[in-house]
Amino acid sequence: MIMRVMGEGQFEVGEDHLNLLNELDAELVTAVESGDDEHFRRAYGKLLDAVKQFGTPMPLDSLEPSELILPSADATIDEVRELLMADGEGVIPGFPE
Repeated sequence: MIMRVMGEGQFEVGEDHLNLLNELDAELVTAVESGDDEHFRRAYGKLLDAVKQFGTPMPLDSLEPSELILPSADATIDEVRELLMADGEGVIPGFPE
């Protein structure tokens, strides 16, 4: 799955890491729903860190479409809520274990 982190580029993340990302996404959903900005910062930071840790950076001139676009690390809780969680399911699409 190709994921874009706004302002940082694209990362290709293998299917073997999607379950972990879904777990981190569930934590992010909880944080956003709670409205606790500190909890949100920690949860979103962990999710972005995992994408960068387990993803392989794509060349900057790559024209591959991103399957998922994540806001930059400095996004607010309201921006993430509005942009990514409109359907209430989080930011990472479900993936069977």
